[in-house]
Amino acid sequence: MTTAYSSAQRCGRLVAFIRGDHRYVLLGTSAIAAFGMLLSSSPRPALSFLAPVYGVEVAMYYTLAAWIAIAVVALAFKIALRRAYAAKAPFTRPAVRRALRYGSYIVCIITAALVLDRWGTGLVSAWNAAVSATARPQDDMLQGILYIVYHDRQTFLTGLITTVQLAFFGTIAAFFLALLLVFARIQTVERQDNDFVRFCKRVGCGFAKGYSTVVRGTPMMIQALIIYPAVFSLFKNTGMSTTEVNAVWTAFWGGLVTIILNSTAYMMEVLRGGIEAVDAGQAEGARSLGLSQWQAMRRVVFPQGIKHAIPGLSNELVVNIKDSSVLSVIGTFDLMFANTTVTGIYYNQLQPSLISAALYLSLTLVASWLLGKFARHFDVEPATLGSTSDQQLVKGE
Repeated sequence: MTTAYSSAQRCGRLVAFIRGDHRYVLLGTSAIAAFGMLLSSSPRPALSFLAPVYGVEVAMYYTLAAWIAIAVVALAFKIALRRAYAAKAPFTRPAVRRALRYGSYIVCIITAALVLDRWGTGLVSAWNAAVSATARPQDDMLQGILYIVYHDRQTFLTGLITTVQLAFFGTIAAFFLALLLVFARIQTVERQDNDFVRFCKRVGCGFAKGYSTVVRGTPMMIQALIIYPAVFSLFKNTGMSTTEVNAVWTAFWGGLVTIILNSTAYMMEVLRGGIEAVDAGQAEGARSLGLSQWQAMRRVVFPQGIKHAIPGLSNELVVNIKDSSVLSVIGTFDLMFANTTVTGIYYNQLQPSLISAALYLSLTLVASWLLGKFARHFDVEPATLGSTSDQQLVKGE
């Protein structure tokens, strides 16, 4: 309900802004007009819908030029009159401001038509040329990129699906392991504990601390280069052949285990931070009612702590989408491996890398949007792509 109301508020403010007679409307839309003139001066693509009506485009061009000229005159008035501009300049009169608002609509419509004509039809023209080409175009960057997208779409799709699987399943599994480790991490010895319980608590807390220190202190790439061959050697020592081991322990499973073990350490610290953010009186109140330490944590502290940790936990999915690119070093066919494969086919690194960058950006944007809706469902502030978290600092991002 709150999200729907805030969205309606934003839409209402946007509509009010568009319908308002703003004092500086010329200043903003003159930049749009200059951009439209630049587009009009650029070459027309093969499928341009303005090419048959050249006279109309000329009229559009000079309309934009006239708008910039009016903006220059208004600027001259502002410089000459300074503080008296609001009282003496003709551009501040209500009728003129209303006319300028309608004129700004025309400028925006003309520029939008030019964007559609030059960029929209240009993209379609480049796509048609790339699809019909027998070899990758060398002289046109856009056609070269679209040629690779079309002819190697299956390679990129396989890598994209693998990246999503690694990030999603790795983050989910790491969350449950992190719950176990954070419980061990926050254990404290109590007077009523016997020697065995004291020993288990100290060992569990020490293991959680050591695990976090080692994993967070080493790069994921190094961890992958250790985990994958180490497990491979364990299988080999059982008497299995290389073919049999490869059928069981694939590069995908090696990459997934690496992400799980890596993310567990970071998510454990995020959960610990969320639990420590809960008022200590909550746990004390639960203990005073007769609950054990485990019951107080499970029923009172954990639910509140996880709510505090949701932004950091959800941000780990976005981090894993990007960091899964290092798993290509062990042969995991993710998006980065697909990029390397296509680069080797065409002996060109720039264009496949641009395609991969666009795919990674799309994944992170979609994941951030979905996680934002999930976080707002629990009335917490979602993490953003621009936020700096502890795991990003440690991973060197």
